[in-house]
Amino acid sequence: MKRKASYYVIFPLWYVFSLLPLRLLYLVSDLLYVPVYKIFGYRRRVVRKNLEESFPDKSRDELREIERKFYRYFCDYLVETIKYFSISEREIRRRMVFEGAEEANRYLAEGKSSILFMGHYCNWEWVSSLPLYITKADDHVRGHIYHRLANATMDALFLRMRHRFESENIEMHSALRVLARCRAENKKFVIGFISDQAPKWENINMWTDFLNHKTAFFTGAESLAKLADAAVFYIDVKRVRRGYYRARFVKMTDRPKDFTGHELTERYAQLLQQSIEAAPEFWLWTHNRWKRTYKEYVLHHAKKRDGRTAQ
Repeated sequence: MKRKASYYVIFPLWYVFSLLPLRLLYLVSDLLYVPVYKIFGYRRRVVRKNLEESFPDKSRDELREIERKFYRYFCDYLVETIKYFSISEREIRRRMVFEGAEEANRYLAEGKSSILFMGHYCNWEWVSSLPLYITKADDHVRGHIYHRLANATMDALFLRMRHRFESENIEMHSALRVLARCRAENKKFVIGFISDQAPKWENINMWTDFLNHKTAFFTGAESLAKLADAAVFYIDVKRVRRGYYRARFVKMTDRPKDFTGHELTERYAQLLQQSIEAAPEFWLWTHNRWKRTYKEYVLHHAKKRDGRTAQ
């Protein structure tokens, strides 16, 4: 992949910065909190709107406390992400622990793949260290689905970072092709999907109740699980303390074809909501998650239908 000159400027700077111990990087995080939240209020209007609409029963003081905690964590996430450029295998194993991965390994040994549902919750970048816990073999694919970033330099930087521990970066639009290749080559896989982004109009296939909103979700993970007859897990991530996480495999099913419609995706939404409600400061509230509403969706499809009728 051809990289822009800016990549070769930014990468060395980020890498050198990442060599600092996390205790020093957390001091940087504490300093960042003031301009990011107090002075410039990065996307504060979006965060505040999302919180107020998601938790209508909470008082103003409770919402502001969640908001402050979120921005403190968001700054931690930024420095932790940069640290990931150089963190050692030994250190990431201490700080990002996976529980229950042996069940996915057992399925691999039995010739069965696994699909992992995840969210933008806690440090989702560190979750790409999962291949350290998954059996390595020539006939195994260990990876995650990603959305290409609009900025080519940032995209290249994040792809490099996410591949540090051999997690294969699979672009969303290539997921079906990768699955077809796996089936043709008799390969099994363990692939993670972060499925809580806002889909584009053409990718919306379902709506469900989520955080007091009628919410659209991507359904690709469920579709691929059914095509491959893969086991399905929810990765329940918790922050144990600053710089330490525990990710637990929660099995949703090993018979995805028994579920009709989008029941598995709806169950994922319920599990993610439970995680968020338990500690809301660790979800990505800066994302304009509800920029597409169900009402607009109905109008959008009505216009498309009327246009076809007119033709």
